[in-house]
Amino acid sequence: GRRLRLDASPRRIVSLSPATTELLFDLGAGDRVVGRTRWCEDPPAALAVPSVGDGFAPNVEAILAREPDLVVFYHTPSNAAAVARLEAMGIATVSLRIDRIADFERAARLLGRVLRVEARADSLVAALNAGLDSVSQAAHAADAAHAAAPVIAVIAWDNPPIVIGSTSFLSEIVTLAGGRNAFDDVEQPSLTVSVETIAARDPDLLLVHTDDSLPAFLARPEWQVVGAVRQRRLARVHGTEFSHPSFRVVRAVAHLRGLLTDTAKEGDRGRSRGDEGR
Repeated sequence: GRRLRLDASPRRIVSLSPATTELLFDLGAGDRVVGRTRWCEDPPAALAVPSVGDGFAPNVEAILAREPDLVVFYHTPSNAAAVARLEAMGIATVSLRIDRIADFERAARLLGRVLRVEARADSLVAALNAGLDSVSQAAHAADAAHAAAPVIAVIAWDNPPIVIGSTSFLSEIVTLAGGRNAFDDVEQPSLTVSVETIAARDPDLLLVHTDDSLPAFLARPEWQVVGAVRQRRLARVHGTEFSHPSFRVVRAVAHLRGLLTDTAKEGDRGRSRGDEGR
C-alpha cells in the first residue's frame, strides 16, 4: 500500500531474496545489483555480486556499505525494523512477497516500472504464461485417459516431516505438471506433520528436493508406514527452479511432468509383469 517515490531509475540495488535477485537479472538490471544475500545463487553472474548476509532481519550496516539507492526486501515482519531504519535515512525500499507464480508476475511488473523497463517485464511475463499454458495443456491432454491425477506428497524436510501445502508455488508446479498435491486442502505454504499423517494420505509418489540418489530418511524404520516409501515411489528434483518462483518455473513443470510420465510407465511395466505371472 505504501507509494514508492523515486526521482530516477535506481542504479545501485541491494536484493534480499533469491527470487528478486534472479528477477532483476532477468529484467536486464543485473549490472545495477550491488548487493545480494548469501542464498542468491542464480543466475551464475549473481555470485560475483558482494553478499550482505541473510535476507531476514538483515545486517543494515552491510547493506549501507553497498551505498544503495534501492533495497528490495522479502515482505515479512522480521524485516520491518530494517525497512524503517533505511527509509528514515532516505533510502528507498520495496518489500515483495513472492511465494506463488502470480506473486512473481506482479513483482516483475512492479520492478519493471521502478526500473523503467516495463516493456521487458511485460514481454517476460507473457512468455512465462505462454510457456506454462503450453506445458500444462500437454500434461493434462496426456492424462485425459486416466481416471485421476497422481497424488504427490512434496517433502520439504524429513525430521520432523515438513510437507508443502496449497499456497506454495511447488503445489502449483505439481498441478501444472498433471499431479495433485496430497496436502492441497491445507491453505499454508508448508506444515509440519507426522509420518503417520503422510501415510494416511497414501500418496502415489513422494517428491523430494535433493541431490542425493537415495535420501537417507527412506531407510528409517518410522517411514516404512508410508506405502510410497516401502515401494520406493520417489521423484527426486534438484536445482533452484524448485526453490523459488522464477521464469524457470516452466522448466520445473516440464521436468516434473517427465518424472511423472516415467513413473507411470514403470508402473505399467510392473503391472504387465504381474499379469504375466498369473
